[in-house]
Amino acid sequence: MNVINEAGILAISTRMHRLSEQLRKDGALIYKAFGIDFELKWFPVIYTIYQKDLASVVEIANEIGYTHPSTITLLNELEKQELIAWKKDKQDERKRLFMLTTKGKELIEKMKPVWELMSQILGEISDNQNNLLAAINEAEEKIASQSFYQRALQLKNSK
Repeated sequence: MNVINEAGILAISTRMHRLSEQLRKDGALIYKAFGIDFELKWFPVIYTIYQKDLASVVEIANEIGYTHPSTITLLNELEKQELIAWKKDKQDERKRLFMLTTKGKELIEKMKPVWELMSQILGEISDNQNNLLAAINEAEEKIASQSFYQRALQLKNSK
């Protein structure tokens, strides 16, 4: 056991980051093994557009939980790859609505069987005595109601 593992709950962020990095690295290798040229960082954005058909920057940012600027950066990258395009919203001319291009739809079709495979494997990995996905959902709900920082301030001020 290493020092970080021994640190217990204090190192939860580091441990989650480490797990996330391993999954990201392997995910990239899986796409590559299937001959799919795709950056994992694009997944939340392209998947959201795929699910919604048409979505604004604000909608996408809210769905994925990223900041507006981070979302725009990813949208620009996907647009440069010609995987998405946009049109002006008829109700609000300032608003851009993003959609998949033909190339984007073709990529999604190539990725669907890979997503099924990944879902199956990730299901096996997270199906433990303490289900990882359930635990993450519970932790995210608690943080949504009151952040780590807010909780720390509250405890600090109550002493």
